[in-house]
Amino acid sequence: MPHPQRLAASVAALALAVAVLAAGGTAQAAPATSTAAGSTCSQAFLPLPDPSCTPGATNPDVTPDTIDDTICVAGYSKSIRPPTSYTNRLKVQQIAEYGYEDTDTADYEEDHHIPLSLGGHPTDPHNLWPQPRYGTGPDDLTAADKDKVEYKLYRAVCNHQVDLRPAQRAIATDWTTALSVLGLG
Repeated sequence: MPHPQRLAASVAALALAVAVLAAGGTAQAAPATSTAAGSTCSQAFLPLPDPSCTPGATNPDVTPDTIDDTICVAGYSKSIRPPTSYTNRLKVQQIAEYGYEDTDTADYEEDHHIPLSLGGHPTDPHNLWPQPRYGTGPDDLTAADKDKVEYKLYRAVCNHQVDLRPAQRAIATDWTTALSVLGLG
């Protein structure tokens, strides 16, 4: 049986992901509620981001019609990746917002919730969050585990096995179930 916390997180993330995609790929996060002294984002959703802080945002330049000229071109993600001067500053701010006890930036990946390789927005803070590199959640999942899912989804989209928008929705809703939701394993 699914964990109630995971189910609630998935439902909330799905609603926000649908709103993000319906709004043309960008959305303002709902006001966050305080969860710990000084923090505004909840760790209760780990290994997923708090959907009120990080609902995801898509790049308007990447559409189903442009994937062969954007995300499916070798080097695309690298060409639009924001500089570390931007992501490191944001990571420090967001580590505080999430109320992480461990504030060592090396222990977090400033992750694109909807990955660049699936048309995620490169710089929108609603699409970036400090994902722990260490295991979290009931299955002890890490940022490296999400990277593997991202790559499989990217390959499926670029091989035209899965359409872009369903892949974006699935990963924004719950990356831990995205492959199975799309029939990829």
